[in-house]
Amino acid sequence: MKPTLFTLETERLLLRPLEMSDAEAMFAMDHNPNVHTYLWKKPTQTIDETIKIIEYIHEQYKRNQIGRYATILKETGTFIGWTGIKYIDDHVENGNTNFYDYGYRLAEEYWGQGYATEATKAWLDHGFNQMNIQNMNAYTHHENGASNHILRKAGFEFMHEYTADDGIRWNWWQFLQSNYQAQ
Repeated sequence: MKPTLFTLETERLLLRPLEMSDAEAMFAMDHNPNVHTYLWKKPTQTIDETIKIIEYIHEQYKRNQIGRYATILKETGTFIGWTGIKYIDDHVENGNTNFYDYGYRLAEEYWGQGYATEATKAWLDHGFNQMNIQNMNAYTHHENGASNHILRKAGFEFMHEYTADDGIRWNWWQFLQSNYQAQ
């Protein structure tokens, strides 16, 4: 079954399905150790790894009609990272599976410019109003102050901290549709 994919636009961003043509820019982002400070500290080593990740995301599009999307600066057409809603159905996180997860990753040169917040607002609006998601979750490294701040500012509620099997401590966040009001 071919997925029904879409694009979203914000004032500065275009959010569209990831394409193989994004592989080089995505690899550059994921190869940067600073981007992986709060992501298991295992930067991508080869472009082949990135291609496999994009193929995996394409499978999620087919299976769940949703997944992480390329995040593009409208003004220049530049790939700055990925954002979006993912349906977690292939592993257990914090004792949960079969749930909607919001996440993002931006290239370092685009941090601190409001892009993550802008994309987050668009995705929450889409998730709650178009997809009718009742409960959106997110998880962040417990020391990642910037990401924790963005989720809180967007309306996510901190639920608790948990320790994954690998010993890394994460914050678990939740946003209920009943608490959402479009901004």
